[in-house]
Order: sequence, then C-alpha cells, then structure tokens
Amino acid sequence: MRLFPVAAARIAAVAIAAAYTLASGSTICHAQKSNSDLDLRGTVTYANYQTYVEVPFVVPSGVTRLTVDFSYTERDKRTTIDLGIFDSERFRGWSGGNKSSFTISETDATPSYLPGPVRPGTWKLILGVPNIRKGVRAEYEAKIHFSHAGDRPLVSTFSQSPLRNGPAWYRGDLHMHDAHSDGSCLSQSGKKVPCPLYKTVETAAARGLDFIAISDHNTTSHYNDMRELQPYFDHLLLIPAREITTFQGHANVYGPTDFIDFRLTSPHVPNFNKLLDEVEAEHGILSINHPGIPSGESCMGCGWTVPNTDFSRVTAIEVINGGTADGPHSGIPLWQEELNKGLRITALGGSDNHDADLKAGTNSAIGHPTTVIHAANLSESAILDAIRAGHVFVDAEGSRDRAIEFTANAATGAASMGDNLRVPAGQKIHFTLKMTALVGDHAEIILDGQPTTLLSASPAGQNEETRSFDYQSDGKRHWLRVNVRSEAGAMLIVGNPIYLNFEK
Repeated sequence: MRLFPVAAARIAAVAIAAAYTLASGSTICHAQKSNSDLDLRGTVTYANYQTYVEVPFVVPSGVTRLTVDFSYTERDKRTTIDLGIFDSERFRGWSGGNKSSFTISETDATPSYLPGPVRPGTWKLILGVPNIRKGVRAEYEAKIHFSHAGDRPLVSTFSQSPLRNGPAWYRGDLHMHDAHSDGSCLSQSGKKVPCPLYKTVETAAARGLDFIAISDHNTTSHYNDMRELQPYFDHLLLIPAREITTFQGHANVYGPTDFIDFRLTSPHVPNFNKLLDEVEAEHGILSINHPGIPSGESCMGCGWTVPNTDFSRVTAIEVINGGTADGPHSGIPLWQEELNKGLRITALGGSDNHDADLKAGTNSAIGHPTTVIHAANLSESAILDAIRAGHVFVDAEGSRDRAIEFTANAATGAASMGDNLRVPAGQKIHFTLKMTALVGDHAEIILDGQPTTLLSASPAGQNEETRSFDYQSDGKRHWLRVNVRSEAGAMLIVGNPIYLNFEK
C-alpha cells in the first residue's frame, strides 16, 4: 500500500537533466528531495521580464494524480511569477499569481485547472513573469508529487492537513446526494431542479456537522466540486464517496476517487467478490446501504439481495437509513446476524438525503441520523481508520449533543466500542456506560443480539450520568453493545459492540 505523496525514490525514473539554461536566460535544475517525487528549481532574472518560461518535466506511466507546490523568492522586491501548466497534449490550466499549489487528477482538479487523465510524457510548467526588477535574481522551486492507483492520502483527498487536531468525537453524515445524481430541490422560481452540491455542504455546515461524505450514485463527477468547496468550508471535512448502485443492492464506498466498476452481474463485474477486489485495491471502505428496504419496481436494488455475500470483506453496514432505526426496514437485524457469526462489522448511519432544504429533525434531513466517530483528528484518513476500528455510535435523530461512551476493563486489558477483549473463563469484566444529554431516556445492553437486564432500565436523571455492571466471562465469543431509547421507546442511540474473545 502506498501513501501519497509517495517516496521520492521514483525521481530517478523521471529526472530530465541535471541542469540546463534556457535561451531566455532562466536556469532550471532538477534535483531530488525527500518530500516530493521531483523538485524543479531555477532562477528568473530581468532577462525574463514579461516573458513565459517553460519548465519541462516527465510524468511516468501509472500516475493518476499530480500535485505542484510552487514558491519563489524576492516577493518583497515586487517580483511576480504567475503559474500554469500544459500536459503532454494540451493546456491544463492557469492560476496566475493566485495559487501556490494545485492538484490535477482524472476526477478533480484545483479551480483554475482542468480535471482529466494524467497522461505520461513531458509536461511543462508555464511561468509568466509580469514583473521583476533589474538586478534581481528570483529563485523558484516547484515540488511535484505523483500519486498512483491505490495510493491513500496521508491526510485527506481535498486538504493537506487535518481540519482539527486531537482525538475527539466527530459528528457527520455518511450518505447524501445532490445534482450529480438524483438530489433535487426548489429553484429560485420554485421549480424542482437538480440541487447544487454546495447547498448540501452549506446546510451540513449550518447544522454543526464535522464531516460529510457525498455519495452520488456510481459517478465520480462530484469530486471536482468537493475540491473547490473544501478550502472555504474549513470546519467541515468533505470525504469522497460514491454509492455503488446495482440491481442486487447498494453500497457506499468511502475514500477512493478512481472509477470503480458498478456493473454487477455483467461480464465486467461478474460477482460481488470482483467488486470487492476493486474496492480493496483502492484501500476503500465498503458499507452496505439500507439492506432492510424492500427491492422492487419502486426502488430497484434497494434491498440487499447479492447471493453468497462474503460479509467478512464488508467493513460496515448502514443500520439506520433516514428514519429506519426500528421496524422491518432497519438494518440492525442483518448486522447483528453477521456479528453472531463472529464478524466484526461497524454499524453506521446515513440520512440518504436527496433534498438539502429538508428541515432539520425530519427523517432523511441532512444529519438525520448522525454518525459519531471517535477519531485521532478531523481528517479523512483518521475518520476512515476509526470506522474500520468500530469506534462509532449512531445518533438516530441527529442531535448535536447526545452521546455515549461504553468501555470495559478486565485483568487482561481495556476496551471501548469496536475493540476486542480476550478474557478467559471465570474472569470478571467491569463495563461502564457514560450517557450525555439523555435525561429521561434509558439504556439497554444487548448481548449477542438479545436485550438483557445487566443494566438498570431506569431513565437517566442527569445531563451526564455514568452506570456500570459486571459480567463474568465464560471464555467463549460474545459481543455487548448499547441502545438508548426514549421514554416512549424510540431509538435514540445505537452503539457498536465491545467484542469478547473474537478471533480477529
């Protein structure tokens, strides 16, 4: 598995020359750097005043994304160097002096630049020099980073650093649609039209969410809009996703931006394992969506009917879709059935929003439900790693403050939601549940899919309340998790399990 930016060792395959001097007088050096694949350095002088300097470099085969970080000296002397680029065949963009970094890939590009295939061959940075004074020598540096199919971002696809540092519970919505698939809303004149992606992002930010995943059906066209919006929405992490929509079921894939073939049952994707192979090669997370919804003419493929599904390769299941926490359309029964087979699959929630204007608090409004994830920081890599680890609970009504923390302690170690604890027969395990903003509501402990009386069912009386119970291990495989229900019995919180004596 590669993490991009990738190791600089590849530079040996792409360096053009040690150094040479252009006819215009600009000197370019190609040198290796530890934090980039290619480092282009050069000097601009008054001889380059109001000219365009071409800086060629070679893009090798297999590159799917490139990022350029550009800097230069002598700005304090009013030197200005503008920036653009041509690929081996055509013009790919011009940002002038307004950007010092840009990314180009097949699916998305920094505004000012054109998305499209990253073709191998000689590319050229174009440096425009509208101003440089006589006697001034400006040194420039362009660091080129190459990414390949299957590379994972070090931090996030659309941002180079975490939006917030430090471990915390982060709240978000993992299932949303917009104009790039079947999302719609009312236009200025009241007509139903494809709903622009920015309205989804704007509404999510207004509702205090920390992250969202835009999951349009099968397409990758929305990633370009997400790249444009992320710098402005710097409190709201935008995670690339798409809803793989087949005749036999729907599943979100989080993380990758490369095309994943969705044509299940065709010669291209003859079975679900072939699709999973593609997802795993891209280091993505696959989550089965709304498995309990009936599939038929009104919603073809909405229920999960894929034959012989290998659930051991499935990372997550959407247990609440919109308002389906309980009842025949809930995803909880399928999820718990797989847990009882010894699999550790993470429960997620998603609004499946198709109209950004739906009022907060209504089923399938943005953030209803909210998935709450304990991650090391607010970045794509940290959020997805936390989903893999199961450090997640679902806030069924999308409140801003309801929360649980469920932990276990034994002589052999400690665990929280998603963790596995090995405890031999006869040893005691002490479980602790902390509930926040759940006054008047009650918790229930689910053991291997069945409600128990391990914890008092009396309603919480304080804004922060902690309860505990002991459980004696029999040395066998079990799982315990938490539901929190309202006084009327409505599901408010679905917690992921703490696992006992699971194989992995």
